[in-house]
Amino acid sequence: MNKYALITGASSGIGYHFAIKLDSLGYNTIIVARREERLKELAVKLINDPVIIPYDLKDEDNCKNLLEKIKAYNIEIFINNAGLGDLNLFNEMDINKAIRIIDVNIKALTILFHGLLNQFINNNNGIIINVSSIAGLLPAGPYMSVYYATKSYVTSLTRAVDYEIKNKYNIKVKALCPGPVDTEFNEVANSKFKLKSISPDKCVNYTIKKLKSKRIILTPTIGVRITELFSRFIPIKLLLYFCSKNQKKKK
Repeated sequence: MNKYALITGASSGIGYHFAIKLDSLGYNTIIVARREERLKELAVKLINDPVIIPYDLKDEDNCKNLLEKIKAYNIEIFINNAGLGDLNLFNEMDINKAIRIIDVNIKALTILFHGLLNQFINNNNGIIINVSSIAGLLPAGPYMSVYYATKSYVTSLTRAVDYEIKNKYNIKVKALCPGPVDTEFNEVANSKFKLKSISPDKCVNYTIKKLKSKRIILTPTIGVRITELFSRFIPIKLLLYFCSKNQKKKK
């Protein structure tokens, strides 16, 4: 029986590189994103036959339909990666964009996490990587307030679910919390960061090495690990100041 890996947000960035890497490791990939042409371009580069599902996951019905479509596949790894961001003052944000961010980063992630977790519980096997961010390890992020809030949710949810299932099932649940990564995300969010960014390949390779480790929070760089450590001891007002200085608009 073929083994499958499901990757959302697979048309670019971290999701794209997860698809390439998992394909090279012998997985048939189920690649999901709203841009079908991008998925087809990715599919050409894959060795094993991929399943292409062009869904916009901000639509709740698409999330539920996706769960129905994948029931027939022997999925062993789920990369819950689709996400959006925006850099702006909260009062100046397009509220419709803010809602889209919440719909993708929280609602879609939660629906798919719940569905795949239950599928994995039935099989007593599986690995789920919820893609969060360094933002999910910090108290708040001025100028990217909605994005930071959604990633805090992702990290918190992952920790809680890991606690609930630990030692009950042969299932690993982890949150990937990188700092800046060289992807299209920065263009879409109209932001650039003072922290040094890493390549998506480095981020993905680190994660793959840690799939079966006991670590719940995956931090691909020393800088993120140090930030996570010091954030426990630095006053929140000071952390807010540092966060506000870390990012700025590209234009």
